[in-house]
Amino acid sequence: MIVSSATLSAAEPPALNPFGPAASEARPERDDAVPGCLELSDGSVHPGLIYLTRDKRLKIYDDRLQRQREVPLQAVKRIECNVKRGWMEKEWKFKETTSDEKILTGRTYPAREYLHTITLRDGRTITGPLVAIVYVQPSPQQQAERFLLNKRNKGEPGKNLKSLVYVKQIKLGKEALEEGVKKQKTVRPHSAIPQAVRVGGERPTPRSKSPISDP
Repeated sequence: MIVSSATLSAAEPPALNPFGPAASEARPERDDAVPGCLELSDGSVHPGLIYLTRDKRLKIYDDRLQRQREVPLQAVKRIECNVKRGWMEKEWKFKETTSDEKILTGRTYPAREYLHTITLRDGRTITGPLVAIVYVQPSPQQQAERFLLNKRNKGEPGKNLKSLVYVKQIKLGKEALEEGVKKQKTVRPHSAIPQAVRVGGERPTPRSKSPISDP
């Protein structure tokens, strides 16, 4: 509950600014968000305020130390995705609904495995499998979109590997945001973001700031 220092009558709500944004249009910014830019493998760029699910950190298995690390987004400078391997998988289906026997359909679908490298602000790097949901809010007037970081994913039957779009990199910081805005103006817009990458949206809500620690 927010208590104002001004005395207001319970029967008289505060006046609304007729020239301000509508309440249904304005969306509060997350104060734990970091400016930056997300780039997909198809070349499209998505600059804005970037954040994770509430109270979450990036969980990555450190191949060098052979243990899981938890990294706060505020400690990150860059996240890069590298394709470990890609292949066309044969599609199988059950012969009958009540049978355990499988048969080939004759179709294939694309599949990939990925490794991510997190570069911290102090220059250290962590490389390994990473699974996370990242939110990008282009502006306070727009709803944030969610993007998946996968260690493995697959596409639709009949599609090829090129159609399997993934998050190629995320750069964080004011300079990365400015660079992304400029780059977005020169890149041909895409009609839709693949469902394998984008998973709907979330309306951000404000929260109090909390200290972060470098892993």
